[in-house]
Amino acid sequence: MSEAFYVLAFGFATTAVMDQLGMDGAYREATAASLYTVEAHVRYLGEVGPGEELSITSAIASSGARKLHLAHEMHRGGQLVATEEILGLHVNQDSGTTPFPAAVLGAIGSHDSRVPEWSGRSISA
Repeated sequence: MSEAFYVLAFGFATTAVMDQLGMDGAYREATAASLYTVEAHVRYLGEVGPGEELSITSAIASSGARKLHLAHEMHRGGQLVATEEILGLHVNQDSGTTPFPAAVLGAIGSHDSRVPEWSGRSISA
């Protein structure tokens, strides 16, 4: 699988988390607000071949009034093959960054918030 497809799969995982937190398509349309990725870090740990079944788990590594730090893990048959962490900001298309509404903050607070040991690493040679 090429790099673009790992990122695409993780993008779908981010959308699934947004849906779980109440920021689904109807929310985005009604509020003109969404989660904008401002930073991402992907680690490629194993090859994924054509047609292989993947699963992605997601956790909230940290959050704030306007930000969400997600940590995704991609598995193939129980083996960790890739990770991605993103920093997303809650942005209103008309007014810029804006705090999450109370209902979304409540959902964030009740979501899986474990911090994987690999989260927060910097890129190094």
